[in-house]
Amino acid sequence: MTENDTLEISRRRLLGTVGAAGAAGLVIGAAGGVGVTTAGSDGGTTDGAAADGTPALTTVGSTEVMFHGKHQAGITTPSQSRGHLIAFDLAPGAGRKEAVALMRRWSVTAEAMMAGRAPDGDTGIALDAGPSSLSVTFGFGRTFFDRTGLTARRPTALDPLPAFSADTLDARRSEGDLWVQIGADDALVAFHALRALQKDAGDAARVRWQMNGFNRSAGATAKPMTARNLMGQIDGTGNPKVTDPDFDRRIFVPAGTGGATDWMAGGSYAVVRRIRMLLDDWEKLPVDRQEKVIGRRKSDGAPLSGGSETTELDLNKLGPDGKTVIPDNAHSRISAPEQNGGAAMLRRPFSFHDGIAPDGTPDAGLLFVCWQADPLRGFVPVQRKLDRGDALSSFIRHESSGLFAVPGGPAEGEYVGQRLLES
Repeated sequence: MTENDTLEISRRRLLGTVGAAGAAGLVIGAAGGVGVTTAGSDGGTTDGAAADGTPALTTVGSTEVMFHGKHQAGITTPSQSRGHLIAFDLAPGAGRKEAVALMRRWSVTAEAMMAGRAPDGDTGIALDAGPSSLSVTFGFGRTFFDRTGLTARRPTALDPLPAFSADTLDARRSEGDLWVQIGADDALVAFHALRALQKDAGDAARVRWQMNGFNRSAGATAKPMTARNLMGQIDGTGNPKVTDPDFDRRIFVPAGTGGATDWMAGGSYAVVRRIRMLLDDWEKLPVDRQEKVIGRRKSDGAPLSGGSETTELDLNKLGPDGKTVIPDNAHSRISAPEQNGGAAMLRRPFSFHDGIAPDGTPDAGLLFVCWQADPLRGFVPVQRKLDRGDALSSFIRHESSGLFAVPGGPAEGEYVGQRLLES
């Protein structure tokens, strides 16, 4: 028996123990196309789950996200508590041949680790953990197509994003040939995947930039809740839902389009932005001023026009002073789909905190990741409008940016990007 066999058996023994303890299994509907199951369970709720179906803290590690499927994991997968975003550039002299070998290696490693299995040459970092909702997502930047001789297969949706007046972008932390998103509900499991993929890159690719993020841990609240960001605001209320009849059309590239970009069927486009929050300035505002900047109550995320978090914004409601109760420059008003020709994107961010900046302020904020079938109809029109008059702009700074084509999920026996690289 090899050392890797021992590691795999140890992890599987733990999965069986945790799964037997019970957890709530979850399967996202066909619109999402990504399965999430609980290892050792039949997908039903057992004694280890709370009455409302949320998993007990002791069962968090047993949840497994499927690697194969119509779409890649990490898009409609429920947000995890820990994340890493990494961009790579192909090494000098590396081209399509090296890219094929790299994507094969990465896919094998990701599939094994998402199932809770130890990859070849495992370090044992996460030896005692289950899969912990680990998801790994791969994407290609604009320059990848130049490096691999595939410019004829590059989608027009990967055209550079327009410049925005509020941007203060650092080119060293922007873009990249390849992009990897890692998410997990255990920090060691997430780091384990990060380390394995970095090692797999070998001589084929070099890290261009890396960003580390977090969200609230699973089970930290009495019931499932929309996450809060570092400003204390509930963030993500207006996200499209996989049950929406037009969800797939807005978020995923349709199949059957044919032509040079048919390899993107079932895929999506990720816009990635490192947005620093000027927390010292924000926290000086009284709560009622903060609420007017956002257009929602801080306590429960309800719109200032009334109701609960999920109540639709009443953009025409007037207050006693004759002014709209949701100010004209409120973030929620300007970013609302009805204010942007129906433009919608699926936001799936992580918060970040990288210590104290040289000016003595917190280097903290949002690793903004949004998904859409076409960034020119999703992110771009909304950001253009925000750039022209969003009250929140005074309290944030866009410091890096990237746009990546994320192909559909691999079928059994395929590696991610095979339909592009072997076309």
